[in-house]
Amino acid sequence: MSGLHCELPGILKIGSGKVREIFDLGAALLLVATDRISAFDCILPNPIPGKGAVLNQLSAFWFEKLDFLPNHVLETDFANFPPELQPYREELAGRSMIVKKAAPLPVECVVRGYLAGAAWKEYKASGAVCGHALPRGLRQAERLPETLFTPTTKAAQGHDMNLTWDECRRLLGEETASEVRRLGIQLYERGREYAASRGIIVADTKFEFGHINGVLTLIDECLTPDSSRFWPAAEYAAGTNPRSFDKQFVRDYLESLDWDKTPPAPALPEEIIRTTSAKYREALALLTGHAGGD
Repeated sequence: MSGLHCELPGILKIGSGKVREIFDLGAALLLVATDRISAFDCILPNPIPGKGAVLNQLSAFWFEKLDFLPNHVLETDFANFPPELQPYREELAGRSMIVKKAAPLPVECVVRGYLAGAAWKEYKASGAVCGHALPRGLRQAERLPETLFTPTTKAAQGHDMNLTWDECRRLLGEETASEVRRLGIQLYERGREYAASRGIIVADTKFEFGHINGVLTLIDECLTPDSSRFWPAAEYAAGTNPRSFDKQFVRDYLESLDWDKTPPAPALPEEIIRTTSAKYREALALLTGHAGGD
């Protein structure tokens, strides 16, 4: 395990995403979270030490906690992995899980509770976010009057694109679109409520769903610093760009550069790498009570 890549001789790799490597185990999949980090849909050249383990352990935590709907997890404890994976403890323990195979939906289910990131930029320009008209005079990072479901495309390469509700319904069908909107908002609000009890504001997040034997199922990751915007509640103030426990710190650094957000992405300074790693680990510790990340 190099941090950036994972190879398991004898185990068939069938995919390599922005962060995760996907291996085919026959009846199931093995997902391995690397230490890769992406921003603006570009994979950066530097690994963030411990990041993959944080993502994997935090997803496992949320999948277990948010058990009111089906998820794809079969096993997260390396001790219970099949014999053919046991030689790869160093590569897999703590940063991988075995999951059911699913037919993913072609939509990212983005849910927003606060006005931040791209939503803030859009609101300043138009007074709306992804087709949702909002009251005038809202400030950066302000809590929204209601939770918004703002789906996007799921691009294999390049940037995801915002979808209107009508476009989402055309892609998924009326019944499935309505259900993922309902479940996405419910997941976000339950996660936000728990995180608040641990001193973290979940400003927004994204979920992925798929069908397993015809059943709509939560897949991929869940409420991690990669898929969510986490703010320390004690420092939060509307009208600011809050300090975060997620990769917004990296995005902010990249925004300060003369880079056009197309590959190749610039290398990160050691200080940015070290601070980002610490932020991910802090989020895991606050939310779960366990340091982890190794």
